[in-house]
Amino acid sequence: MSIGDLAPDFTLSNQFGEPIALAELRGTPVALVFYPFAHSGICTGELGVLRDNLGDFQAAGVRILAVSVDAKYTLRAYAQAQGYAFDLLADFWPHGAVAQRYGVFDPVHGMAGRSTFLITAGGVIADLFSTPSGQARPLARYRQALELL
Repeated sequence: MSIGDLAPDFTLSNQFGEPIALAELRGTPVALVFYPFAHSGICTGELGVLRDNLGDFQAAGVRILAVSVDAKYTLRAYAQAQGYAFDLLADFWPHGAVAQRYGVFDPVHGMAGRSTFLITAGGVIADLFSTPSGQARPLARYRQALELL
């Protein structure tokens, strides 16, 4: 995936079992946030920063979709425990299929890498960024991406 590409469509269940289709969100910019696993330290910290700064995304009209290979049941417990007010999507089965389509699946560890795609209201990738395993994405980088809209 590259900046300027049309974002691949997908439909995944959120933490409540509701289907979320990227195509149905056209007209709304999306921050597609892939992360390795629920309940892990760095992931919880990263998503906590997004939770605590949700107003930045809302002010820009951006919907956050956080995606991991966890099951929706795990994601529901995780969202409730952490107070996440955005969708956590289960890329559980086929295992990591959406992460694979976006080129961020790590087949050795069976997880998504830490990658973010900022998708315009028209469905085009406006920005993308990643960090290595074990390193959180900084809030400043999200803010930089939001300025592109």
